[in-house]
Amino acid sequence: MSEPTSGLSALRERYDALLCDVWGVLHNGVAAYPAAAHALQQWRASSGQVVMITNSPRPRDGVVAQFAQLGVPDGVFDVVVTSGDVTRRLIADAEGSVHHLGPARDLSLYDGLDVGFAPLEEAACIACTGLIDDEAEHPDDYRESLQGAVDRNMPFICANPDIVVERGDRLIWCAGALARLYEELGGETRFAGKPHAPIYEVAREALDGVAVDRIICIGDGMPTDVKGANDSGHDLLFISEGIHGGEYADGAGGVDAGKLDAFFAEHGAGFTRWMQRLQW
Repeated sequence: MSEPTSGLSALRERYDALLCDVWGVLHNGVAAYPAAAHALQQWRASSGQVVMITNSPRPRDGVVAQFAQLGVPDGVFDVVVTSGDVTRRLIADAEGSVHHLGPARDLSLYDGLDVGFAPLEEAACIACTGLIDDEAEHPDDYRESLQGAVDRNMPFICANPDIVVERGDRLIWCAGALARLYEELGGETRFAGKPHAPIYEVAREALDGVAVDRIICIGDGMPTDVKGANDSGHDLLFISEGIHGGEYADGAGGVDAGKLDAFFAEHGAGFTRWMQRLQW
């Protein structure tokens, strides 16, 4: 059975750079995790590099502004790469008008892009940042309208491939859940965020030549962080106390390592190290 890693300090000699997930590792959407922020600060203080790699549909500046609101201190990262930033390339390449599906707070995704917007019935494609009201809605609420879009052969651009994220002590549906439904209905989906290659390519460019085997990814999501690291050839530090924590809990606030191994085997995935929450 797998043994947990005591802290990020134990990995410092083995790796030069981190590709670190944000939501579920650095914060939970309500407040920052102080121990995680401290660990990243210490990593950088020992000359390691940190790229925050997130499936947020917002451009980088919006994510950094949110850090301050959630109490993330200065000095935790060198670069932030968001799914929103990479997805902007897909939107710019799309032909015809766009229907924005998601809350109004995500409209900064389109800043500076030459995009024409249209109602769903008239648009050429959908750009989705999430459910319009993720506090109250369920993906199935969109089944009928999305079926109509599938029937019209509209491409679906997904700015956040996450299925769910933590918000405090709850799980909130994300754009990836709508993209999954769109595929089930027979529609064409386009992604740039985790686990897909484009966001990892952009993140590695920011590291300026660090070898793949000297980079370790950190994350808590099986379909995004885990699959993305595995597919990109990177080692993975899995944060177990995230969205999948109930799958392998030991009933006493810890992790049953045997269940954790079985969970990964069930998904045909692998990890290099694991810890419950990121710490130094």
